[in-house]
Amino acid sequence: MKKIIFVLALLMNMAAIAQVKDSTTTFKKRVLENTEVDFLLSYYNQDGTHSAVSGGIGSEKLSDIASNIVVALPLNDDDVLTFDVGISAYTSASSSNINPFNATGASGSGYDDDKTTIGKNAAATSPYGTPWQASSGASRSDQLASVAANYSHNSDNRNNIWNADVSFSNEYDYTSIGFGGGFTKLFNEKNTEISIKANAYLDQWRPIYPTELHEYAKYGANFQNNGFFSGVPVLDQNGTTSNGYLPSAFNPYDKSNRNSYSASFSFSQILTKKIQMSIFMDVLQQEGLLGTPYQRVYFADKANYYIGQSQYIPLYTTSANKGVYQLADDKERLPSTHFKIPIGARLNFYINEYVVARTYYRYYQDNWGIQAHTASIELPIKLSSKFTMSPLYRYYTQTASDYFAGYEEHISTEKYYTSDYDLSKFDSNQYGLGLSYTDIFAQAKIFVLGLKSIDLRLNHYERSDGLSANIGSLGFKFEIE
Repeated sequence: MKKIIFVLALLMNMAAIAQVKDSTTTFKKRVLENTEVDFLLSYYNQDGTHSAVSGGIGSEKLSDIASNIVVALPLNDDDVLTFDVGISAYTSASSSNINPFNATGASGSGYDDDKTTIGKNAAATSPYGTPWQASSGASRSDQLASVAANYSHNSDNRNNIWNADVSFSNEYDYTSIGFGGGFTKLFNEKNTEISIKANAYLDQWRPIYPTELHEYAKYGANFQNNGFFSGVPVLDQNGTTSNGYLPSAFNPYDKSNRNSYSASFSFSQILTKKIQMSIFMDVLQQEGLLGTPYQRVYFADKANYYIGQSQYIPLYTTSANKGVYQLADDKERLPSTHFKIPIGARLNFYINEYVVARTYYRYYQDNWGIQAHTASIELPIKLSSKFTMSPLYRYYTQTASDYFAGYEEHISTEKYYTSDYDLSKFDSNQYGLGLSYTDIFAQAKIFVLGLKSIDLRLNHYERSDGLSANIGSLGFKFEIE
């Protein structure tokens, strides 16, 4: 699985601001009356046949459970401090195959990419693996922990809002530190809103390479007589033992940082009593190590070599392969800069007292050759004063990156290459349904917590390359008086 690291952004739900005036006194309503606590839980699972870790083929089975606690504290009439603490845990057939082999080399002194030393009593029999099944290595699962804080200040007339945020997240091979801030201006009797914000994320990889490339980097051209490969037969395309495997294109990355910078602008306008529109634009720049260290690439102009059971070599690209794994020619290589521009718009229609239509469109372009379009519509339907049902449909399409090609379609003379299907040409459809319960008076009580809302969302996602996923989320919002 390509792990690309994300940082949880904090979105503040600002209460409507009212001012009551008489001839002598101006009364100011608090931005947030009471402390609010959100408990969020989500579950995600997917399956597909284009594992990036295995060079564009193999199982993409993955499951992830994530939970967050968000606490919004009113510091005074004007200021709110919000904390967001989250943790997620996943298991992945794809990333488990960073080290796909079920056994270790015969030397008893090797080293695998799960950061475990091979024991002296390791089996001398030949190891094997397959891109179509998960291995038992430590990389089959991981946890992401994150914490973020946001400070928001409102002017007395509630027309100016300043905010600043910091964040930190960490997982097995990646750490991220983020910070940023923004300003929002409301005018025209709060019918018009303009927002700008900027963020920076200073991230650090701890690169992990596929087992065969790690051993080559450690021992050089003589690696087949050392470490993991000592006593382990390497097979050619015909299933014959060979010493011809030499991934000479591979070099460890010379940098491990990844820095991301973004600036955003949005404009929102109430056009009529029933129509609201907004437009937005982001500018994003990434620098540093933008490839994923453990994603393999196979070249069409290089001979193939394997570890495992030779009878499965003719079946390698099918799920009937139960016992052989192809050795990488290189890891993916991508440019050290990535510039992205998404531009979009939202248009919301109040149809009647029961139905609102929320539409969305975004165009995306980057300097890696990808262009993409996203369109969605959501129809919140009020079932009663407290219950709302929200069906959703989302369509997405993109062109392929200049650097993408599938399994064994790259040529070794190329400068950049990846077989990650997230960068391929594809279309996707997402179907969703949400059910919300809202009680602004928080009449239901659990100890000191008054229940303000419950949100349940279920989504099914399908991609034209065969990837499919299901996503479920459940959220509770409480108020502490």
